[in-house]
Amino acid sequence: MSETPPSPEIDTSVPSVARAYDYFLGGKDNFEVDRAVLRQAMEVLPEARLLAIENRHWLTRVIRFLTREAGITQFLDVGSGLPTRENTHQVARRIERETSVVYVDNDPACLAYGRALLEENGLTHFVSADLTKPDELLSNPAVRQHIDFDTPLALIQCGTIHHVPNELRPHEIMRTYIEALPSGSYLALTHFFNPQDENGYYADLARRTEQSFHDANLGSGFWRTREEIQSYFDGLEMVEPGLVYLHDWWPDGPRLRPVTDAEHLIVGGVGRKP
Repeated sequence: MSETPPSPEIDTSVPSVARAYDYFLGGKDNFEVDRAVLRQAMEVLPEARLLAIENRHWLTRVIRFLTREAGITQFLDVGSGLPTRENTHQVARRIERETSVVYVDNDPACLAYGRALLEENGLTHFVSADLTKPDELLSNPAVRQHIDFDTPLALIQCGTIHHVPNELRPHEIMRTYIEALPSGSYLALTHFFNPQDENGYYADLARRTEQSFHDANLGSGFWRTREEIQSYFDGLEMVEPGLVYLHDWWPDGPRLRPVTDAEHLIVGGVGRKP
């Protein structure tokens, strides 16, 4: 596999969440250290790629819903990662050409490769900010310039909060974001899931997959319970069918293949601020 030459500030000696996710999706902007994360995970969970692939498919369906049905025309995509196929602005603009999208990430790889590819016109912007510091992110001049916080918007936290350790208080981080949203806004969030099932099969699989991420030196990736994940939507009205497995959130059609183990280890939901 060819590798994009690193810029001086990109550390290729340790894996990056954004680059590892890019490799999970079949992208090329990654390095051997990032590819090792997937190999390590596949020793426990052979279908580990589906964690990222189903996440991306879910995001596409959600963006279509938010644009077509909810009438949202501005998106704040936090922890957006490296650009790939079917980015938020591409999906939304098939329905509404004047949609404004601000992507936010602080990974050097995203800054090096993402800005040039994502900033296609005056309605798409890339901002460098840390999602774990919501006050700073929300007050960033570029965010404030291109997102109108007096008008409903969609906050995208797709595969982000499960990389925030408990000591950084993810519930408080999400509460800060939600408090900043104007009435009529939406939160779309996915998260690694520990089902805590009765026989313990998926709970054990979640624990071992989490350990594989840490063994690969990724340094993050936390499988949390339904109660913990649901708490990130506090103060919002859940859009049906609520917090569910990604394949159960308004699928595009009937399922023609069995549900894999990997698909039992990630959930998502959409909530609306009254």
